[in-house]
Amino acid sequence: MKEEWKKVFHIFWAFLKISPVTFGGGYAMIPLIEKEIVEKRKWLKKEEVTDVLALSQSVPGAVAVNSATFIGQRVGGVKGLIAAALGVSLPTFGIILALGILYIFIQDNPKVEAAFMAIRASVVALILYAAIKVSRTALLDKTTIAIFIVGIPLLFLFHPILIILLGGIIGIAVVSIKKRLGYTVTFEKEEEDEEDKYWHYMI
Repeated sequence: MKEEWKKVFHIFWAFLKISPVTFGGGYAMIPLIEKEIVEKRKWLKKEEVTDVLALSQSVPGAVAVNSATFIGQRVGGVKGLIAAALGVSLPTFGIILALGILYIFIQDNPKVEAAFMAIRASVVALILYAAIKVSRTALLDKTTIAIFIVGIPLLFLFHPILIILLGGIIGIAVVSIKKRLGYTVTFEKEEEDEEDKYWHYMI
């Protein structure tokens, strides 16, 4: 019982550390989640984090909170879910409350505007980095690469949830067809090839 509560506290503490330094929302959280949850604590694999992110986007709510709660549930059950949700929400709530009050007095300050301009540029870099990290476990073969290429323009025309659902349906159909034709189906890359053979993909 003591070990269970210790793990719950570690989940809370992990997301409490991640939340305050995550500008740009859920997508910008990905590198920090991978470093803390995958590399440091080894609670989940990279592929599982990718799955959690996809699931987080397919339900209502903020991606950051959804991702944290899904990860918390996988690692520590219902208690882990609550701990992760609190950990990711409390710092953000406090910071936003403080900044909201402060912004009333400094909103016209040129230095503040310059700072926000630089922060926005940094957020773009964080999201791009997150996209590269996720692609290493998501783009497995020609099928997934084709879905990625087709999905980009479709995002400008349709809601992201529809694209995610469509991708899921296509994935199920392709895997079923490959199995019937006798092809070997894999759902993750070899760890040793991940860095050196990133742009090579299976038939």
